[in-house]
This record gives sequence, structure tokens and C-alpha cells, in this order.
Amino acid sequence: MSKLLAIAALVGATAVAGCTQGINPTDTDRALIGAGVGATVASVSGRNVIKGAAIGGAGGVLCDDVGLCQ
Repeated sequence: MSKLLAIAALVGATAVAGCTQGINPTDTDRALIGAGVGATVASVSGRNVIKGAAIGGAGGVLCDDVGLCQ
């Protein structure tokens, strides 16, 4: 998998997860949002959708742990 896809999925998941600040999202919420963004980025770029969803989901779960979407 290309590094560009991984970076795009992580950035997209972080950006979209940030939109949920007013509702106090859980890790599950952020994972679902991230997986959706990752799958979309992968599909648009012609890559493996399942891998994109996995990367996006992981990014969504971890974004608050590293301080990106608090």
C-alpha cells in the first residue's frame, strides 16, 4: 500500500473525526468515521478499499490518543 494512501486516510479520518467534537464521540464513533473516510479515499484512488478502511479506522481511533482531535 502506498504511503500516500495511508497519509490521506489518516488526515481525512482526523479531519472528519474532528467534526464530532460537540457530541463527545467514543473510539467506536471515530473508528467508523475513519473507516468510511479511508474506504472512500482508497476507492477514489483505485486502491484496496478494505486496507483503506483499516487504516482510516485505526487513524480515527488513535487520533485523540495522540492529541489530533481533542
